[in-house]
Amino acid sequence: MVMSDVDVIDRFRRAGALLEGHFRLTSGLHSSGYLQSALVLQHPREAEALGAALAARFQGLGVQAVLSPALGGIVIGQEVGRALGVRALFAERQDGKLTLRRGFALEPGERVVVVEDVVTTGGSTRETIEVARAAGARVVAAGAIIDRSGGGQPLDVPFHVLAAVSLPTYEPERCPLCLAGEPVVKPGSRAT
Repeated sequence: MVMSDVDVIDRFRRAGALLEGHFRLTSGLHSSGYLQSALVLQHPREAEALGAALAARFQGLGVQAVLSPALGGIVIGQEVGRALGVRALFAERQDGKLTLRRGFALEPGERVVVVEDVVTTGGSTRETIEVARAAGARVVAAGAIIDRSGGGQPLDVPFHVLAAVSLPTYEPERCPLCLAGEPVVKPGSRAT
């Protein structure tokens, strides 16, 4: 399934998932725009379509499992796993560090893709890649619905996205919204 950047962003707009305001992102950066993928992914047909489109980017890689960071990556990871016909696992935080829990395990040499909803700095993706590698798995690629990094997510595996979105980000101490006294909202899945 082929899905263009415009198709993906239209799905976010229709779901009311492209938000404007003053946000503190999971990365710690601030932004005037936020992509709340949960508002799109709450609709099973949208989740299925986005998952199938992202899974198509991984065809031919011999993927045996999908690993996603909790919480934001769980739904899209499940849909990519469904489209590829493989297991979908997630890593979650324990004592501030991503880890496999709930009996999840990866086998040594197992071919894994790491899947997220939105990537800004790539920090959660890199951390999830390390979880897979620590288990002995072989990470063959990573992917996301949205890349808002501007190409700034240095990953050491091929990275596939459905749409690249340019939204401004600011270090908190240089944020013009903070300087203007606008209250900041933390809409993401990880409280920091």
